[in-house]
Amino acid sequence: MGKESASVDISEPFLEESEGIGAVETELIPEWKDQITIRGLSVSALLGTLFCIITHKLNLTVGIIPSLNVAAGLLGFFFVKSWTSFLSKLGFSVQPFTRQENTVIQTCVVACYGLAFSGGFGSYMIAMDERTYKLIGADYPGNRAEDVKNPGLVWMIGFMFVVSFLGLFSLVPLRKVMVMDYKLTYPSGTATAMLINSFHTNTGAELAGNQVRCLGKYLGISLFWSCFKWFFSGIGDSCGFDNFPTLGLTLYKSTFYFDFSPTYVGCGLICPHIVNCSVLLGAIISWGFLWPFISQHAGNWYPADLESNDFKGLYGYKVFIAISLILGDGIYNLIKIIVITVKEICNKSTKQSNLPVTVEILADGESSRLLMEQRRRDEIFLKDRIPSWFAAAGYVGLAAISTATIPAIFPPLKWYLVLGSYILAPALAFCNSYGTGLTDWNLASTYGKIGLFIFASLVGTDGGVVAGLAACGVMMSIVSTAADLMQDFKTGYLTLSSAKSMFVSQLVGTAMGCIIAPLTFWLFWTAFDIGSPDGPYKAPYAVIFREMAILGIEGFSELPNHCLAMCCGFFVAALIINLMRDVIPKRISQYIPIPMAMAVPFYIGAYFAIDMFVGTVILYVWERINRKDAEDYSGAVASGLICGDGIWTIPSAILSIFRINPPICMYFGPSSRS
Repeated sequence: MGKESASVDISEPFLEESEGIGAVETELIPEWKDQITIRGLSVSALLGTLFCIITHKLNLTVGIIPSLNVAAGLLGFFFVKSWTSFLSKLGFSVQPFTRQENTVIQTCVVACYGLAFSGGFGSYMIAMDERTYKLIGADYPGNRAEDVKNPGLVWMIGFMFVVSFLGLFSLVPLRKVMVMDYKLTYPSGTATAMLINSFHTNTGAELAGNQVRCLGKYLGISLFWSCFKWFFSGIGDSCGFDNFPTLGLTLYKSTFYFDFSPTYVGCGLICPHIVNCSVLLGAIISWGFLWPFISQHAGNWYPADLESNDFKGLYGYKVFIAISLILGDGIYNLIKIIVITVKEICNKSTKQSNLPVTVEILADGESSRLLMEQRRRDEIFLKDRIPSWFAAAGYVGLAAISTATIPAIFPPLKWYLVLGSYILAPALAFCNSYGTGLTDWNLASTYGKIGLFIFASLVGTDGGVVAGLAACGVMMSIVSTAADLMQDFKTGYLTLSSAKSMFVSQLVGTAMGCIIAPLTFWLFWTAFDIGSPDGPYKAPYAVIFREMAILGIEGFSELPNHCLAMCCGFFVAALIINLMRDVIPKRISQYIPIPMAMAVPFYIGAYFAIDMFVGTVILYVWERINRKDAEDYSGAVASGLICGDGIWTIPSAILSIFRINPPICMYFGPSSRS
């Protein structure tokens, strides 16, 4: 599942009212070079490392990555403000910390941790490895030993460098069209800009300080709790609070239990209520009803003596039904975004009237002030131009290097196939960036899956699995980084930051990510048993992506009885549910579940759905008690919980590397009578 967050309507007039127009008019805007500072890049590298670890952990456990843009802006403010305050108390003269520098830090961090997602460390990249090959089974048709490429630090870093920059150059010439002409909202980018603007005005200073203290408090609580849990987690996979049968041993066997994870509770606080409820509904449908029902037919629909991870048994139903829901949701949204994009471009009269920007009727004086402020934003955004010839030359040059290099890393993916993907990629990058601007949903993984199927089928049985997975990586990198760049351009536009400083910081952040993302993944790879079906780091999407590649070249012949019919049913159900969400009035459709969110627990289990639902219940009650406090501080609480648990991953991994085991195994089982 990709990085996803709820779509919200945020008006630019509201943004300007909140930050105080008079203050902005007199603000001195630093030159684009002055917006990029050594301290800013240092903080970006630190936060990029932390966010890469968080993203890897989520990728290797549940695959749901919440938008961390706001957290990046908040933590960037926290670190630099703390540093400058500390130096000021020591008597040093420090450069003022501006909203533009804060925006550059946020952009750099997002570019860095974005590669932990689009780099496929929890999906297509480790789908090639020997562990996933063995998990599927050497005797499974289409799963060949030759189609194996184990993770290696050198080739992963090299691959990141040759594919990650093209998306940045593909859409740079369209930044004015997307941000100023179409006035796309990019909700996460707009929300981040509002947060950064509030930090750097007198009216928002007190709230900013309170948010930072709140984040630090819950980061400390989360870090302490994660450390405390470790002491009871023993050796093996059945010890500790992660296996606490909170709902009873019977439900525990069906993975229904609360595992006390600050990360998942934090995700529940960040993700919209409908996402969390959809995940829980998917868990109830699959682990509560569907898998017990299919298990009753063991020996009839499939052999009863198969291992738990054999694709010819129950495991096959879990994987392929999850794939069907994911593909149904992804394809529907892809077609929807393409239709909307074509419609908006062709029908010029709708550009100003129907785009999702909240329009308010303003008094003449207020309207003129807002118009002046918008002109100033436009002027600053267009001041430092990035020449179109530079972007075109950069894309062509990088595409040429990549076309020559990728076949050396993945021999089955021939140079002409790589070249074909780069000819097609800018159009897909535009669709994804436009769709993200409208809905805040980054569909990079969907575009990647389409590339996976196409190239796997083109290459065929002789290397099609590796070729399809590698092509998936090429496509995901381009469309994901292009959407992230445009989202950050929107943030920069609203914080009066230079487009050139945004682009340079994105380049620097991407370069950091090309090194930091593989290094932090290597920490997980060497410290933990990645991909084990019974371990904490199941890497669920590795199996799903390899199976999709095999499906692309082999077809459906080896699926267990009635599996194909069920897959078709769930695929059609995903299409119908999405259609209902679009045609039914908003007041009703907001309660209709999201199929892609429902699909995740089908394969993984229900435990994380319980955690996320706890998070959403906390937020719901909080909103009922004090909505303003919930709006102001829920993001800080969630970020603190996620970051604290993420920080503990580092000492936990180091302890694991040195084979230092937890001293206590807290285990729960049925009572026995003598």
